[in-house]
Amino acid sequence: MRNLINILDLTTEEIEELIAVANDIIANPAKYSEKCRGKKLATLFFEPSTRTRLSFESAMYELGGNVIGFSAAQNSSAAKGESVADTAKTISCYADIIAMRHPKEGAPLVAAMNSTIPVINAGDGGHNHPTQTLTDLLTINREKGRFNNLTVGLCGDLKFGRTVHSLITALSRYSGIKFVLISPEELKLPSYVKKDILQKNNIEYVQTTSLEEYMPELDILYMTRVQRERFFNEEDYLRLKDSYILTMDKLATAKSDLTIMHPLPRVNEISVDIDNDPRACYFKQVLYGKFIRMALILKLLEVE
Repeated sequence: MRNLINILDLTTEEIEELIAVANDIIANPAKYSEKCRGKKLATLFFEPSTRTRLSFESAMYELGGNVIGFSAAQNSSAAKGESVADTAKTISCYADIIAMRHPKEGAPLVAAMNSTIPVINAGDGGHNHPTQTLTDLLTINREKGRFNNLTVGLCGDLKFGRTVHSLITALSRYSGIKFVLISPEELKLPSYVKKDILQKNNIEYVQTTSLEEYMPELDILYMTRVQRERFFNEEDYLRLKDSYILTMDKLATAKSDLTIMHPLPRVNEISVDIDNDPRACYFKQVLYGKFIRMALILKLLEVE
């Protein structure tokens, strides 16, 4: 039985297999419409989510399966003090696979250690978000056709942004990758990510507070929001929330085939004027998220 807690739980070959299946689902949806008939996905969301939860649910429905679960901690026995371990043991009696989001780092790992069915980490605090990373990789695959030799700008909240940490981890396994880390001083990439991933793998990176300075070099620009829910005080959040707003004039020096990504939700860090620019890929990213989660569910359930 396999779980997906961290993107490194999958080899690069397995990621490429998942992408191949996702691309086949996009091309031949009817072929997959009954693959999970009789199977149940449990969505255990202890933290709010629109895209990730509904993406998992629509993925399972499109595979012919069913969905049970809850969308907030107060709608579960966690509100009565039940442990994550006990929740996992209980849900294992009802479902075939679990997708779990939790505000505490490591909670999905605890669930996996106590579950008799596969567990997918759908985001744990500021830690990991491996299915968003698979979504990002499918987007890059479809837009760029490669994972090597890319200059990737990551902009906004690099300190608490679990999507950023997971994407850096995934792309660091490919050659010719360069990261441009764009953030206010207070939201810089954590030193452990730099040390354990970038420096350990000899990945080229620059840290800057300027989005415009490196714009002409970028193949991919990955925008993130400054996350109010990760701040300890409102003043810091209000001071930093509008640090980077991507507008059409800031794209003046960008490559014509730049890929603009964002894990969403967007607050105001990308001007809506950019939505119609052919380089804007964030709503395509949402759609690709459903297809890669379909591929992942099939893999973890060992459905041929």
